[in-house]
Order: sequence, then structure tokens, then C-alpha cells
Amino acid sequence: MHPFVKLAKETVEQYVRTKQIISPPADLPTEMNEKAGVFVSIKKKGQLRGCIGTFSSTTNNTACEIIQNAISAATQDPRFQPVGSKELDELEYSVDVLTEPEKIQSKSYLDPKKYGVIVKSGERRGLLLPDLEGVDTIDEQVSIASTKAGIFLGEPIELYRFEVKRYW
Repeated sequence: MHPFVKLAKETVEQYVRTKQIISPPADLPTEMNEKAGVFVSIKKKGQLRGCIGTFSSTTNNTACEIIQNAISAATQDPRFQPVGSKELDELEYSVDVLTEPEKIQSKSYLDPKKYGVIVKSGERRGLLLPDLEGVDTIDEQVSIASTKAGIFLGEPIELYRFEVKRYW
């Protein structure tokens, strides 16, 4: 198990059982000491159970970002009830580490398998990770991200793309 995924799993298990937030490992590997946006996804029997993340770093390092977002994915995703202790053994985790978002001029610079997208209109922003099952076209990707942000068809938008490293 990759150290990012191990940290997410240990964080959720500790928090759900005790409501205590674990500390980052004392000797952080270089990749955990960097700053980046991170998404933590939790699945149960192949179905999404929670997914929360940040498109840019909001904490001291990637380890802290994973801890914060793992707890949020397990307890704050509005689409799901908080994770309960009885289901911990059935959960699978993945961690996506994002590159810095890059502003693009048009949808032609997107590829839903390679790039995630951020759609922005005013203060509203919607993000969609790349390479998601059932999202096969650029238009689907932009539409879903827009809907998440409450941006309606025809509103002026700015587009940003990013890549992720996905860890299982």
C-alpha cells in the first residue's frame, strides 16, 4: 500500500473509532513534505462512499492535506452519511495529488482521461478529477464541473486544467 493511501486509511480508522486526529509521520518522506492539492476518495464494494479534496494546498504539506481531506471524505461529503466503524474493513482508498492548475483558452486543451478541469465563473468554481468512469467527453467533463459549481449553460466561464497522480 502506498504511504499516501496508508495515511488516509489510518486517519479515517482512527478518527471514526476515537474522534482523534492522527499526527503526520515524524520523518516525512520528501513527497509528503511538499505542498499540493489532494483528493481522498473512499469506496465500498466498488461504489463511491466519499470524496473530498482541495485543488491547491491549504495546509503545511501533503501529509496534512491527506489527513484533513481523509476525515472530510469520511464525515463531511454531503452525498453520504458519515462512515461508521462497522464498515471500516470494507473500505478502499485512493489519493489523488494534483499539479498546479493551469488556465487554458478553450475546451480543446482538455482530455477527460488525462486532465482534470476547474470551471470558474465569478466566485463559483467546480472541479472534476480526470479519468472518471462514465465521463468520456470534454463536454461531459465541463458540464459536470459546471453543475457542481451552480454555473448555468451560457454563462461566461474560465477553464483550468490539471493532472493528477493517483495512488491506490
